[in-house]
Amino acid sequence: MKCPRCVQVIHRGAGACPHCGFGILEADERYGSGEVVIRRLEDQAGLMRSSEREKVEVAMDRFEKRFPQLFFAVYTSRTEGRSDVRQFGFWLLNRAAIQDVDLDRPNECGILLTIDPDAKSAGITWGYALDAYLTAEDTFLFLSRAHAYWVEGRYSEGIVRGLKQLSKVLTKRCRQAKFDSDRFERRVAPPLPKRKVADRIRAGHRKTVKKEEASK
Repeated sequence: MKCPRCVQVIHRGAGACPHCGFGILEADERYGSGEVVIRRLEDQAGLMRSSEREKVEVAMDRFEKRFPQLFFAVYTSRTEGRSDVRQFGFWLLNRAAIQDVDLDRPNECGILLTIDPDAKSAGITWGYALDAYLTAEDTFLFLSRAHAYWVEGRYSEGIVRGLKQLSKVLTKRCRQAKFDSDRFERRVAPPLPKRKVADRIRAGHRKTVKKEEASK
């Protein structure tokens, strides 16, 4: 992976970046160490109307139907330029429980788009299960497809366009993996030694929902 701060290549299992020292503990200090529960489309910045959010959710559903192992999430926030979207996205994907994502799609299989309109920046973070299939260049293409729309304030259209580009890339990589599986298997990171906190939060959320349904 690339360090969210200095963008140097580091081993996924490293506790902190050997180049600049950045790690999840420092991110916790900056953004908080408590449990975070969000939805798959969390528009904290209020960039989209309800009809626009519905279009994005339809595109996200289409993406996840095509790639049932994965999920795509969007988080927007206004920080008045005080945040770095790369570092924040890294922290959020590691710490958040996304309540409307099935439990069989862990955060390791997630792709998170973060948008900060105040800083005029956006970034994409993905889980380690996608290390063999995505590159920084791929996510740059996503952002490039969306950029022209975002400049005009058409955030939903930009996200939908970007998702189409991302689907093309992943479809191509899946075909390549089918014919050269060894190359992709060597690049897949081993699973983490223990389940992440997000799985526990999401599991607890599902149990709560079931109890409420049973009482009804």
